Amino acid sequence: MVRLTKAQRQWRPGQVKKPSSIKVMFSSTVLTLEAFVAFFATLAIFGLNFNSPLIYKIIIWVLGLALIGAFLAAPAFLRKPWGYTFGWALQGLLILAGVALPSLIFIGLCFTAAYWYAVRTGERLDRENKEREREQLEWEKQQKNL
Repeated sequence: MVRLTKAQRQWRPGQVKKPSSIKVMFSSTVLTLEAFVAFFATLAIFGLNFNSPLIYKIIIWVLGLALIGAFLAAPAFLRKPWGYTFGWALQGLLILAGVALPSLIFIGLCFTAAYWYAVRTGERLDRENKEREREQLEWEKQQKNL
């Protein structure tokens, strides 16, 4: 038995596909790349604290894996009203991780700038695509009337 998704069950012939959001795509890319940064930062912090007591090592891995999981889960929330706020909070957490590894402050600031650019540029491109789609529909309507 094949299970269909909700979108597949609701599909009808001639149905136009809803355009995807460039803002979501750009922001998702930045957040996913930050998961890799969080993983390598966790490894670096663990390496710097290799001779520390076991409890510190456990805390490093728990916090690191939680941050990695948050960065990987964040793109799923970008369609929710609070999704981008969650993304901004994660930017702050990456910068805050600079307490354990000072180079993360610079890396976090660079990724924060990349996230800001992704959100801003994505919004602009989505607006332009909507305007282009509206103009295309208007043109097609005029061509039908000729």
